[in-house]
Amino acid sequence: MKKTVFNKYHHEQGGKMVPFAGFEMPVEYAGVRQEHINVRENVGVFDVSHMGEIWVKGPASIDLIQKLTSNDIKLLEPGKIQYTCFPNHQGGIVDDLLVYCYEKDKCLLVVNASNIEKDYNWILEQNQMGAEVENASDQISQLAVQGPNARALLQKLTSIDLSGIPYYNFVTGELAGVKEVIISNSGYTGAGGFELYMYNEDGNQVWESLFKAGKEMGLEPAGLAARDTLRLEMGFCLYGNDIDENTSPIEAGLGWITKFTEGNNFINRTSLEQQKSNGIKKRLVAFELMERGIPRQHYPILDLDGNIIGEVTSGTMSPMLNKGIGMGYVDVQHATKGSEIRIGIRNKHISATVVKPPIYKLPVNLK
Repeated sequence: MKKTVFNKYHHEQGGKMVPFAGFEMPVEYAGVRQEHINVRENVGVFDVSHMGEIWVKGPASIDLIQKLTSNDIKLLEPGKIQYTCFPNHQGGIVDDLLVYCYEKDKCLLVVNASNIEKDYNWILEQNQMGAEVENASDQISQLAVQGPNARALLQKLTSIDLSGIPYYNFVTGELAGVKEVIISNSGYTGAGGFELYMYNEDGNQVWESLFKAGKEMGLEPAGLAARDTLRLEMGFCLYGNDIDENTSPIEAGLGWITKFTEGNNFINRTSLEQQKSNGIKKRLVAFELMERGIPRQHYPILDLDGNIIGEVTSGTMSPMLNKGIGMGYVDVQHATKGSEIRIGIRNKHISATVVKPPIYKLPVNLK
């Protein structure tokens, strides 16, 4: 099992370690609820070094990424980030990812940990144009510093004006005495903050500097479980749960990253364009329970007459709302906001309502 460069710190700080995507990773420390609330209201740090980083470089790089991804890479400029997905030839999704435009002919693709090998091979298979492709996942570490106080904490460690980095933009510069850190205004929590990419050999220095500077602010580490509850409150998709090889971006509500612009001839465009024009039979929705209960993956979703109309893909107890929330695919006629549905939990049909994400509405100052 692989270990990230921060593994020793997880053990020192009482992390409960579990196998995840081939790595030993902390699922929680002080407890999911405490970690979740600290990120929402203060600042927490996640080790996300298990994520994959794949460079695509050279004169053919843009043509390859344009072919591979559903969003329009030609809209991307150096210093900007794009959320997108790899469509497959059957209408599903190979993976969802971030594209960092580093230079005109140099992009970093950040992919899901469990899909690194699959994605790398997929990119190579489609690379008939001769772009340079490099899997750098084993050389790069990543920390996500998230929460409303993340900027104030990180500003102690860098002379770069972090307030000048808009959402979904990044810079590369010095942080915590390390000369080359990608500082990205992005994250998977909806709580604000930054993701930091560094070479493995610089990881210890960044981690120790973070916790030294963050001590007076109440910085705490957070594990995979809190990362999941935070993203679910926002209605963010998780690959393997809410999207996979058999769900299309249109069905998943990701039409906004599926651009049918002129010249954007990505894989399976024609089929997805027809799907958008002709309509779909199922759609991913977010919901909240109106009664006590916790929805879990694979629980049935039913109509008011008890007929199965779908299945839960992700579910949890929301620490901020103190109620059960989730996501799942339902027949499209039940997908409108305000639709009443039922979730099958232990032979009971629990009342729920379809809601528009985010399920947890952020305070105005964090939007």
